[in-house]
Parts: sequence; C-alpha cells; structure tokens
Amino acid sequence: MEENKQHYGLIAEFKTVSGVMNAAEKIRDEGFTKWDVLTPFPIHGLDAAMGLKRSKVPFYTFFGGLAGFTLGVLMVWYMNAYDYPLTVGGKPFFSPIFPFPIFYELTILLAAFGTFFGMFITNKLPMHHHPLFEHLGFNRATDDHFWIVIETSDPKFNFDRIKTLLAALGGIEITLLENK
Repeated sequence: MEENKQHYGLIAEFKTVSGVMNAAEKIRDEGFTKWDVLTPFPIHGLDAAMGLKRSKVPFYTFFGGLAGFTLGVLMVWYMNAYDYPLTVGGKPFFSPIFPFPIFYELTILLAAFGTFFGMFITNKLPMHHHPLFEHLGFNRATDDHFWIVIETSDPKFNFDRIKTLLAALGGIEITLLENK
C-alpha cells in the first residue's frame, strides 16, 4: 500500500459510456475498494458494474415515516384521550379512523425529512471542498466526459500499476490529484 497524504488519487478521462462501463467492471474485478466513476448523466447498470451495494437512504425514509406515524398516534391520543378528553356524540376518546389525515401527513412529512437528511448523511454533505474540484478538466464531468478516480487510500493503490491499467482500459489524461 503506497498511501501518500499529499495526493488524493489518480484520475482518468473516458470519452464513451461503453468505455467507462468496461473500465468500471475491470477495476471492480481487480479488487479496488476506494474509487468512483463521475458521469454527466445517470448510466443504467453502472452501480452493478462498480459492485455497489444498495443505498441506505430507504432505511432513513422508513424510520422517518415510522417516527411520523408514531408521533401522530401519540399526539392524537395525548390531546384527545389524556390532556383534554371531550365526549362528543358518544365517540370514543381515541379512534384511529377520524384522525387518519394527521397520521398520514406526519408519516409523509417525516419520511421526506428522513430521505432528505439521509441523503446528506450518506453523501457526506455538505462538502465545501474536494480535491476533484482542483482538477482542470473536471468541470467537463457535468457536460460530456466521464472520469474514474482511484484514491491513494485504497489498499491496492500502486501508482505505476494503476496508471498502466487505466491506460490499457482506454483512459486518457491520467493525472495524479493533489490533496490540498
């Protein structure tokens, strides 16, 4: 392992979707764990090509929704059955039928908050600076070019081996990124 704190990683540019997909599959098969593919648009099947696991965001959504439903039930119970019990037309103090819109709305609201904050947590946001921002050609990743970055913190990082591998896979402009 050749980890260097002055360098973030090795970045290579690819011109086509098929080129970056092929390279991602080969890099995954080589056993690299700390690397990423940057594309200007979503590419179907790229997650599988990279060997990524399913996102954890749905768990945040589920638990946010569960918390919202529980909060709605407890709020209605507290207000109607405990804090201010009021008998109107012989209705029970607590019933899940009439306050259903409250349960539903709190479930949706807190599930949305769970999704929003779950994305922030899993994506490690806000990230005000990243070494990729310093790369001169990186702004083209939002336009028409594809990039693969292999970090120096990867246990299998070897500069010469990775540079040769990326060049063999069709990578152009292979550059070592500074870690500022």
